[in-house]
Amino acid sequence: SELAELREALQITLSVPLTGMAVAIYIVDAEDIHPINKQDVGYRLSVAARKIAYNETIVGSGPFYKAFKIDGNKIVIAFDHKGSGLVARDKYGYLKGFSIAGSDQHFKWAAATIEGDSVVVFSPEIAKPIAVRYAWADNPDDANLYNKEGLPASPFRTDSWKGITEKP
Repeated sequence: SELAELREALQITLSVPLTGMAVAIYIVDAEDIHPINKQDVGYRLSVAARKIAYNETIVGSGPFYKAFKIDGNKIVIAFDHKGSGLVARDKYGYLKGFSIAGSDQHFKWAAATIEGDSVVVFSPEIAKPIAVRYAWADNPDDANLYNKEGLPASPFRTDSWKGITEKP
């Protein structure tokens, strides 16, 4: 996904001091990146600004990928900005939007569960997983990982495999 790679490039700019980001992919239209729901975008930007510029002791963003570890046929994902905990925003409580791959670099849709402050990702199709992606699509309308403060997780990937926007 070219848009997933663009979002990743935007996220890399967070290494610049005193910068923030609001995840808005869940409230935008697939055909128009300018969201109609400007109130939620404004709120998410305001909590980031309050945290960064005013140093308020609040949760300033949704969960961001931090690290992963392989545990047999599963991958355990750790996050920064968990707030008071991770939640699945789904009427059934299931996480969606995760895919997993082995050394062949072919991703398969995966099951994912929240276990404490981590997310455990697995698929019966991948015996030896080495990479996970979350919300890695042009319009990841099924991604539903949030913190309890109501802020969505940022899309991520654990791999550094060449993307479609990189020249061979």
